[in-house]
Amino acid sequence: MLTVIGSYLSPYVRKVLMALHHKGLAYQIDPIVPFYGNETFERLSPLRRVPLLLDGDLVVNDSSVICAYLDERYPDPPLLPASPAQRAQARWLEEFADARLGEVVTWHLFNQLVIRRFVWGEPPDAAAVAKARDVELPRALDYLETQWPPSGFLFGELGLADMAVAAFFRNAEFVQWRIDAERWPRSATWVRAVLEHPVASRLRRYEDLCLRTPIPRHRQALLEAGAPIAGVTYGVDKPRRGLMKID
Repeated sequence: MLTVIGSYLSPYVRKVLMALHHKGLAYQIDPIVPFYGNETFERLSPLRRVPLLLDGDLVVNDSSVICAYLDERYPDPPLLPASPAQRAQARWLEEFADARLGEVVTWHLFNQLVIRRFVWGEPPDAAAVAKARDVELPRALDYLETQWPPSGFLFGELGLADMAVAAFFRNAEFVQWRIDAERWPRSATWVRAVLEHPVASRLRRYEDLCLRTPIPRHRQALLEAGAPIAGVTYGVDKPRRGLMKID
């Protein structure tokens, strides 16, 4: 059984879970927020980041590395398009998502409005939030709007690039930011199609449950809701700061 370590609220974890669903692979999850990881978690993830994938004795870190591993070990159906040119495009869009959308959505919005409040009890940086909403995300969407086809997914079939980008806009929804369909019509239509696809929509009830449940109770609440919870956890009840960026 493959085991994913990481919270349902993480866009990086979401990308990996969508890839697993796309391939029809069974998995279990230890749904920890990385700040709540124990010493064993830190040995497995020296940067104290999620997700991790455990496959027997193998530990795979980083969402992009995990997805590449899954695609090599379980090649059908593929996560990447067939042609070298399109594969390069897909990898670039995944990198754009992980790097730029990760910075803006994860750190400048979700971290400020959720993590700082509910993990550390700190107020958000209003200026950082305003800049992300009014400048950084619109600029990213101006670029992404030029990348989407008039209809359908990026390279015909749903693939990794679609999943990687859309995963971050689910977190934007968590903090009440949605794509303006009049300004970015292709992006709004495309993101909605990805997030409504079964590979993503089946995660929604677990994500919503985590949003309304205190972090130390996530595991039990998810178990009661029928999530595929692992028998062993690397989580603890109290958060501690690690190497992760927090501002």
